[in-house]
Amino acid sequence: MQHRTVGDLMTWPVVHVRTDASFKAVAEALAGNDVTAVPVVDDIGHPVGVVSEADLVRKVAQHPDPAGPTRLPEPRDRLAGERVTVEELMTAPAVCARPEWTIVEAARLMVTEGIKRLPVVDEADRLVGIVSRSDLLRVFLRRDDALREEISGDVLIRTLGLAPADMTVEVDAGQVTVEGLVDDEHLVPVIERLCLGVDGVVSVHMDVSRRSDGTRAFDRRD
Repeated sequence: MQHRTVGDLMTWPVVHVRTDASFKAVAEALAGNDVTAVPVVDDIGHPVGVVSEADLVRKVAQHPDPAGPTRLPEPRDRLAGERVTVEELMTAPAVCARPEWTIVEAARLMVTEGIKRLPVVDEADRLVGIVSRSDLLRVFLRRDDALREEISGDVLIRTLGLAPADMTVEVDAGQVTVEGLVDDEHLVPVIERLCLGVDGVVSVHMDVSRRSDGTRAFDRRD
């Protein structure tokens, strides 16, 4: 079974800025590359934070409103953003992933930290890529026939040694149904777990009978 890793899905090379980048330079990097956030790196390429459109907007929201009733903005108000560096705006420290991580590892970290993207670093903690939530979800675009082939061939036959005539697999929109006969009831959760581990599988419905009694004794749903 071949599992896609963060390294397979990440974007590289990565648009990034240095810690001394100005507000305007960050805005230009975001707009010019059609991205909503970029990693911030130090002098040796280590990610130290992430700066996003939301960070810039928060800074803008602190400016006096030129249409407001209080006063007209002075020149220093209009130029304040130019003098602000990214180091003051970024979210830090940077929460990073490794290229060899699985999709599950990266997704769990994103959920735990409440973030949308992860800079990816190598063994020396240098920036080598970035992975987003949409990147992780690309595996769920796999075709149903590709999923059925992998489960039938790699999981059931080559990994578990089950006879093709004993098991059938149907896949509809990433939802898998496995039916068939097994000699040992303890294989049922093993099959289910391995099927759930196939990239692109949304859910698994196990409808399996033990060969010895012929009854539909094991019916598991997720």
